[in-house]
Amino acid sequence: MASLAPESTTMADVPLVACYETEPWEEEALRARLPDLTLQMSAAPLTPETSELARDASIVSVFIHSRVDAALLEGLPALRLLTTRSTGFDHIDLAACRARGIVVCNVPTYGENTVAEHTFGLILALSRRIHQAYVRTARGDFSLEGLRGFDLKGRTLGVIGTGHIGLHVIRIGRGFGMRVLAHDVREQPLLAEVLGFEYVPLDTLLGEADVVSLHVPYLPATHHLINRERLARMKRGSLLINTARGGVVDTDALLWALDEGILAGAGLDVLEGEELLAEERQLLRSGVAPEQLQAAIRGHLLLRRDNVVVTPHIAFYSEEALQRILDTTVANIRAYLRGEPINVVGI
Repeated sequence: MASLAPESTTMADVPLVACYETEPWEEEALRARLPDLTLQMSAAPLTPETSELARDASIVSVFIHSRVDAALLEGLPALRLLTTRSTGFDHIDLAACRARGIVVCNVPTYGENTVAEHTFGLILALSRRIHQAYVRTARGDFSLEGLRGFDLKGRTLGVIGTGHIGLHVIRIGRGFGMRVLAHDVREQPLLAEVLGFEYVPLDTLLGEADVVSLHVPYLPATHHLINRERLARMKRGSLLINTARGGVVDTDALLWALDEGILAGAGLDVLEGEELLAEERQLLRSGVAPEQLQAAIRGHLLLRRDNVVVTPHIAFYSEEALQRILDTTVANIRAYLRGEPINVVGI
């Protein structure tokens, strides 16, 4: 691992660390934890327009809304370490970073319980119609019509992706008394035996699960993993939960499955085109591809449905998880400066 950092790398060689998408408390904490380094902070994502801040930086820290591609890297000639404060790294062009000798690090295990707890928040909101009941009661309507839910105990939970988060979802599901089926390209049979779940083919999981929860990274192989063909195989009246990445689900197909009654509901912490949904004015700017516009519009259609619960990518957003992200980011920077980088991706 030591070979990933230049042998001559010392504290003196790293005069500037540029941190993007930082909140005030993060800035304060980073300055306290890295007092011997020069830090530049920006609340904005790293973009061609904001990259001047990092032009002379050897180390850059970003979050998920910074799209780091080859063109952007051209404007960062001093960059040697790019550390993202997230587990996912699909917002970073790893090939372009490798070509420039840039080490890329992530935060691999900060939020397994945090995201898993939010996953069950979405499941319970749908299974017990909590969001509908809240809106109705807030209007002064205390009627029960249309609010009958169902128990999770005895139901089948299907977990696609049994990494750190998926395994925690399985633990919680078992605690609710659910039967758990799982699918992963890398099975862990010993854990399946210990935790009491069963690995099955994807089609079997989709056909038998009352609730399907997605916990896979966003890669070319998982783009639109849940498409029209796979949705058609799902158990009628089931729920789909996505706290992974928006692009894992084909939004057109999801709308179709809801219209057809194949899905009784969906709980989504992520949406295709969510970076555009966050700021509607971006829909009118030049350079936005038609497919991005279409994804954003379809996202708006999902927001209007009362059997869909959407949260704004906050499954990770707990006090404890945010502190773990910061701790690991500081550790990533310190390890790189020692010539022993950790949590390296894309090698």
